[in-house]
Amino acid sequence: MPTQKKKTAPTHPTRALASGHRNTCPTPKGMLLAVGGHENKGEDPEKGSNQAENLNFAPEGILKRFCEELKGNDPLILVLPIASSEPKEAAEDYLEIFSRLGIKRVQVLDVRERDDANSEATLNLINEATGFYFTGGDQLRLTGLLGGTKMLVRLKERYTYDEILVGGTSAGAAALSTPMIYQGLNDAGFRKGEISITTGLQFMHDVAIDTHFIARGRIARMAQIIATNPGCLGLGLEEDTAILVRNGYDLEVIGSGLVTVLEANECTSNNIYEISPNTPFTIRDLRLHFLSAGEKYQLPVPPEMHL
Repeated sequence: MPTQKKKTAPTHPTRALASGHRNTCPTPKGMLLAVGGHENKGEDPEKGSNQAENLNFAPEGILKRFCEELKGNDPLILVLPIASSEPKEAAEDYLEIFSRLGIKRVQVLDVRERDDANSEATLNLINEATGFYFTGGDQLRLTGLLGGTKMLVRLKERYTYDEILVGGTSAGAAALSTPMIYQGLNDAGFRKGEISITTGLQFMHDVAIDTHFIARGRIARMAQIIATNPGCLGLGLEEDTAILVRNGYDLEVIGSGLVTVLEANECTSNNIYEISPNTPFTIRDLRLHFLSAGEKYQLPVPPEMHL
């Protein structure tokens, strides 16, 4: 692990509301763990990853940290394979590894219909669990099934007021933020309109999360997302790499790769609103950070500032 623990400061001060007073939205007591995909689940490097050659690689490092951050003497983890079209297969590895890491209570909570997300049984599990882990799959399935349901409302209430941990990998990480990328080829994004975005699950506001970021060459599509609203921050998570978020805006990088941060609030020009669809866009003076394990970063706007 690197020894440097430098904190990257935001490039503009916390903004005040027009009235000059802060909103009273509470700082969340819960934490988030957003993973870029292919987090290691055993002693061997993940197939197709660069973990074997990476001196930062630590077997099961991210999932161990997830377990270490759980509160309580006998925590319950809910594995949520909702984004996957094959939920049983998506959940199996996590059931096995969380048990191997010493968690005695691990259950699968799957939602195939919106009625499932409004059921009494589902809400009882949401109330009981301390850790929640969204698997990969299709992030649009997550928002389409959970948006506006009692399950999501209750989970966000608990994230605000209780010391729970909400994690997600790949699609499960991309869905945690707003805006949420849900469509766009890996090598696309330099032409206007090639990327589709919608409202995510909104655990983080004014932040776009993209995953498999370096492995799949997704920087251009992230740049287009923040060009559409430079007040939004872009977080690109590499595989076997994650951000642990405390207080809604204090980020710590964990894992073997890099987190790419794109800031556009101080960009000097941007033509995304002038050009026609399928035309390459321009944005100047983006600010870019590459952050490795142990680095800290603060989002420019703390959560209590959100209306």
